[in-house]
Amino acid sequence: MRAIMTVTGLDHKGIIAAVTTGLAKNDVNITNVSQTIMDSYFTMILEIEFDDAAMSLPALQEAMNEVGAAEGLEIRIQSEAIFNAMHKL
Repeated sequence: MRAIMTVTGLDHKGIIAAVTTGLAKNDVNITNVSQTIMDSYFTMILEIEFDDAAMSLPALQEAMNEVGAAEGLEIRIQSEAIFNAMHKL
């Protein structure tokens, strides 16, 4: 399954390390990433791929919620199909 993950929160050291480690622990591949700092806010959008037969999207979201809570981040994951449908004109 392909999905879009957004990560936002106050900037601090270790955000990318924590997020990518959480993804790797759940056998998720990052296929594209964009990140920036806006004033003191960190923002990142990742395109990810994972085997949804091995882990459902809700289970991955729950696993990443733990990373978000530990790092003070908001992490949201949407199916790429739903993301595309929502953003089509």
